[in-house]
Amino acid sequence: MTASKAPPLRLLAQDIEDLAIISAAVQDAVLRLGDISYEPKARRLTLAFNRYRWEAGGERIRSGLQLGGVLGVQARKLKRGAKDAVVEILAVNFEPGAEPPGGCIVFSFAGDADLKAEVECIDAILADVSAPWPTPRTPTHDLGEG
Repeated sequence: MTASKAPPLRLLAQDIEDLAIISAAVQDAVLRLGDISYEPKARRLTLAFNRYRWEAGGERIRSGLQLGGVLGVQARKLKRGAKDAVVEILAVNFEPGAEPPGGCIVFSFAGDADLKAEVECIDAILADVSAPWPTPRTPTHDLGEG
């Protein structure tokens, strides 16, 4: 097994453009629902997942994404209580609210599910936290041709 030459990612997002970069980095990440943690008193949402390293190709790495200033969280079509259920992240987007810089950060998952975090502002940190490992499968996407 050869170690990847791509360094671990450490990204900070404070605006929509930054969040788009994080979204691209976490596309096709897989996580267990039990690896989503919302701490209302700390106003923090944390997701831990196995990220496909598009920048290195052919590898996955354990990563974490944390949002600060979270006022509330809503889930749609995610199995409540199914902590071992696995979902795949398709995108992370921002929906501006009535009072800027607040709004909602929306995690879109395969299967038409999503997780919406109401935030005071965009405050997101993505960090790789393990050594990468090889994966035989490269994620593919239906381009909707036809």
